[in-house]
Amino acid sequence: MNVLVIGSGGREHALVWALHRSPTVRHVYCAPGNAGIAGLAECVDVSPGDVPALINFIQLKAVGLTVIGPEVPLVAGLADELRAAGHPVFGPGRAAAQLEGSKTFAKEFMARHGIPTAGFRSFTTPAEALGFVQSDRWPESYRVVKADGLAAGKGVVVCHSREEVQAAMERMMVNRAFGPAGEHVVLEEVLEGEELSVMVLTDGETLLPLPTTQDHKRVFDGDEGPNTGGMGAYGPVPQVSKELWDRIEKEILGRFRDGLRRENLDYRGVIYVGIMMTPAGPKVLEFNVRFGDPETQVLLPLVSSDWAKLFLAAAEARLKDATLRLRKGTAVTVVMASGGYPGDYEKGKAIEGLDVVAKNKNVIVFHSGTERMGSEPYKTAGGRVLAVTGLGDTLAIARENAYAAVQKITFEGAHYRKDIAVKGLQD
Repeated sequence: MNVLVIGSGGREHALVWALHRSPTVRHVYCAPGNAGIAGLAECVDVSPGDVPALINFIQLKAVGLTVIGPEVPLVAGLADELRAAGHPVFGPGRAAAQLEGSKTFAKEFMARHGIPTAGFRSFTTPAEALGFVQSDRWPESYRVVKADGLAAGKGVVVCHSREEVQAAMERMMVNRAFGPAGEHVVLEEVLEGEELSVMVLTDGETLLPLPTTQDHKRVFDGDEGPNTGGMGAYGPVPQVSKELWDRIEKEILGRFRDGLRRENLDYRGVIYVGIMMTPAGPKVLEFNVRFGDPETQVLLPLVSSDWAKLFLAAAEARLKDATLRLRKGTAVTVVMASGGYPGDYEKGKAIEGLDVVAKNKNVIVFHSGTERMGSEPYKTAGGRVLAVTGLGDTLAIARENAYAAVQKITFEGAHYRKDIAVKGLQD
């Protein structure tokens, strides 16, 4: 079977890596791919938004499965377009993808189906939003401002005062810091606790939960600084007790599946559930309709099943016949970012040490933002440059392997957090 992966980041490199290892896959293509992906797959210069060109390519190359990595083409309805042309696709349809494409849609979906989440209010105009916050009706706990639309993981601001809430709303709705994504906003109550990422393969009927992971979204150690797309992750998460997992399955995942059925949403892919483990129990922070980045770089190496078979089973709505087998051990991923990220940063910095790290069987380096001309050294080409994944029998060993590799890779201005997975070790 020939497979096509849509996307160009570290998540897509991990997807390509997993599919490349599958005995059922003959050839892997990636549109558009990146410099690291080019070592495993044939990168094709086709935009994820060019549906006719994608359909033509799929037919020309006899592609038997398309795996859509990023959220933007999913929200735009790419999965629907490809399915309408008769091609199996791993990824939800446009209507279901609104669970990530619109924070308001997601919150109202949760409210309709009794899924525990933070209290919220949605606003469509600056006057309405600012008027509420400036009034006596504003609960002091409502201090999380979210852009309603897609903002590359950066459209969430946790505030500490009424003034900060107002400033965040003005930045999104008036100054349009996130463009159209911030035209509408959601204001939520602050939840206290540790975050948890739960990803589940589903075809709308069957749920296959993957190992739990914990992301590190803030740019600096100690969860300080602005939000990013993710600075590292680890899994499985030892803080998740059987009692907590039972509640997640019953109160969140089961009700999510029931909601899909009741609203007739076509969901064939992976659902990412961002959860806050609060003293009152698990509550949903957000839904993402694709694999997380960098959680994917943790998850895929932890599964021994044939990923191509799993993806195809979900795409063809026969996941009940699939088997999910896990490897023993843990994984820790550390993101190496360009200096200045998530703000302004420079590109074109030469990367050294990748050849040395490649010799370590307990480390996998996934490329997020790199470029390469011929046989020249890899250079930086994005904010998040590399996702370095360490494997080990224990969390401590996996973390040690990841950081030992990170210290051997260098590029000017490289920045990474030093505390990835520390919370897991403190359990």
